[in-house]
Amino acid sequence: MTDASSPVPRRALLAAGLLAGASRPVHAAWAPSQPVRLLIGFPPGGAVDILMRIVAEGMQRVRGLTAVPEVRSGAYGFIAAQTAARAAPDGHTLASAIMGTMSVAPVMPGVLVPFDLDRELTPVSNLAGTPMALVARPDAPFSDIEGLAAYARQRDGAATYASGGNGSINHLGGALIASVTGVRMTHVPYRGGAPAVLDVSAGRVDIMVANVAEVAGQIRGGQLKGIGITATQRSEMAPDLAPLAARIPQLEITNWFGLVGPAGLPAEIRDGLAGIFDAVLRDPQTAATLRQRGLEPLPEAGPAFEARIRRDRERWRQVIEANAIRGD
Repeated sequence: MTDASSPVPRRALLAAGLLAGASRPVHAAWAPSQPVRLLIGFPPGGAVDILMRIVAEGMQRVRGLTAVPEVRSGAYGFIAAQTAARAAPDGHTLASAIMGTMSVAPVMPGVLVPFDLDRELTPVSNLAGTPMALVARPDAPFSDIEGLAAYARQRDGAATYASGGNGSINHLGGALIASVTGVRMTHVPYRGGAPAVLDVSAGRVDIMVANVAEVAGQIRGGQLKGIGITATQRSEMAPDLAPLAARIPQLEITNWFGLVGPAGLPAEIRDGLAGIFDAVLRDPQTAATLRQRGLEPLPEAGPAFEARIRRDRERWRQVIEANAIRGD
């Protein structure tokens, strides 16, 4: 026997240490303690609204968490974003953040950004992205991008491309395609994407670059001629469209949709939220639902999402300056 002053064997000390360590609680990732408001900066029924409602349903099903989608549309998403910027940095108020709002508007001449996006918002997570479809009028005398380039050269600037307005992603996409193929084309802006698509299908404008989900049905129905998709792989929603970026890497365009919170959001909360969204987006049911809507899951946690915002901002700044583009 040993008394209290006797040395304890090393193996006993090690075992005691392991047991003590095992008894300590493992630090759990942050999770919301109340419903999370998901502020939607665009009208009901659009891609952003649909995405946020799919994510909210996934949060309940996958993690048992409640999210409340709330439409705060207007000012190109800035109303929702500014509402989130003024909220308490506790992880319970987030706002939609799309490429046009976060990466295009800050470098677009003529667009008034009502507050400092970089200083007053925290990128939390990217959620999903969609490639753009290059479509043409149904009777267009070309079926691929090489044919489009030849047609535009013959027309010497008279070939036209439609958009939902000056400075829109449709405008930038069309300008990028003209630049990359080395042709001159005339931009025809509309007050929104729907009338622009309508005039292309009616043969009044030659081409347009649009979110694939917005035009896939008309491609299948023959109202629009599909030329290609701005991705390296084919899209499930429009499988017949050639992946333009597989041959021309500069034509890879992903129109993305994410979430931001207020400045001062602690890293623990930001990372906890990003982990939740990652689990939701990797859930097979959520991913399948998104793909049916033409959206590809694109989970990117805060730092990676912030890097994408800045990278795309520089990319579109170059396109804007090269083509002297101004926003409405």
